[in-house]
Amino acid sequence: MRPALADPRLLLRPVLLGRPGWCQLGRPAQLPRIKHRRAYESAAPTPPDWRITCFFVHRARRRSGVASTALDGALRESARLGGGTVESYPQDTEGIRMSASFLHNGTLPLFESRGFTHTRRLGKNHWVVTRTVRPCP
Repeated sequence: MRPALADPRLLLRPVLLGRPGWCQLGRPAQLPRIKHRRAYESAAPTPPDWRITCFFVHRARRRSGVASTALDGALRESARLGGGTVESYPQDTEGIRMSASFLHNGTLPLFESRGFTHTRRLGKNHWVVTRTVRPCP
């Protein structure tokens, strides 16, 4: 994994059979665009230290653990860079049939499996989830 060179955001790319996917990790000022932003800001939240805003998984590699690997990499990178609160906005897909190509924010079970907790609902099917990451020693 390495930061994208010409981009101030950290674009994490797990290397599994080439480049099948990635997720975005950055500071809130670097990643201001989130789904349901107006609803998010209406609660006047305390900004997190880190945001995970987007996942991409190549269609041929969906449902094979690429998003999980990308999330794990983002958490390791946030720890390496000092840790703190990590926040994301996954989709709750329970009871909903949806194409994986529309899951840009990842799924709620993915984040729950990595120790994130629900902070509040955001829109109809999204949640704000948070987790505290300890800095690397």
